[in-house]
Amino acid sequence: MNGQDRGAGVRLTVRGALALVLAATLLGYVLQAVFGPATLVGLAFAAGCVAATVLVNRRDLLSLVVSPPLTFFVITVVVQAVRSLFSPTPIQAFGLGMFTMLSGQAPWLFGGSLLVLVIAWRRGLTRCVRELRDELRVGKTRIPRPRSGDSAAFAPEPEGYFEPKVYGTPREGQ
Repeated sequence: MNGQDRGAGVRLTVRGALALVLAATLLGYVLQAVFGPATLVGLAFAAGCVAATVLVNRRDLLSLVVSPPLTFFVITVVVQAVRSLFSPTPIQAFGLGMFTMLSGQAPWLFGGSLLVLVIAWRRGLTRCVRELRDELRVGKTRIPRPRSGDSAAFAPEPEGYFEPKVYGTPREGQ
């Protein structure tokens, strides 16, 4: 973490950023229920995505980039499930509501995800990807196995190490 990121003010973790996207999307659904236009959901989702990407810690950008579509889908499932409970045919209402909402909101979903990607790219997403590659590359290095005559390098676990311990004696008369 560099000094520029520390002094930038409020920073969110990935969980906080996803909670922000979730709350903004839920607020969009509430505004749609009150005022009517379906674009309110998309605008709220896109605004939440932008705010989350700007406020998240730089080291968490990689996790954030892949999460907004899943967050949008989860909140849509919850909202449609609640809406379909009050319908005479809940399963049909849920299926039709999911199809309608996801197909109607697809441009906003892709647009919000693209905004997250572009802003994250500008904030240093490439460095996060490079660090992940380096970590994965380190994980593939071969660890030398001990030689058969070198007893100090390898000490097996004692017998019964992972077995649960039983305390006391069993009760008779059960």
